[in-house]
Amino acid sequence: MTGALVAAAVLVVATAFGLIRRRRDGALRPPSSGDAVELDAADLGAPLGPRATLVQFSSAFCAPCRATRRVLGEVAGMVDGVTHIEIDAESRLDLVRRLNVVRTPTSLVLDAAGRVVQRASGQPRKAEVIAALGEAIRS
Repeated sequence: MTGALVAAAVLVVATAFGLIRRRRDGALRPPSSGDAVELDAADLGAPLGPRATLVQFSSAFCAPCRATRRVLGEVAGMVDGVTHIEIDAESRLDLVRRLNVVRTPTSLVLDAAGRVVQRASGQPRKAEVIAALGEAIRS
């Protein structure tokens, strides 16, 4: 009987964890106080967009990174003055540590000055990226 109770408890905890992770995965959120940094062309290895920049941290064997690249590229192509920059996380460990990137893909939405307005870990949804981009352009 004890084994069945332990198994049921593990199942409930694992299900709750999975549901919470699914809900938060790819969700854009404002940066925490530690994430509030300003990036420039030297940091990113490419010029910032005149209105906003979408930054993506990827790795070679990351399947969601390909889908994220497509989504961010499409959104950047829809809005004039928006640039999409993809950074290989393995080759830029200094920037990964500075920005507290713990998994790929991680996406950042920067305003024209290079300030992080929103960030997401996991594959972001296109509608959320568009909304975050609107916030970045307004600020």
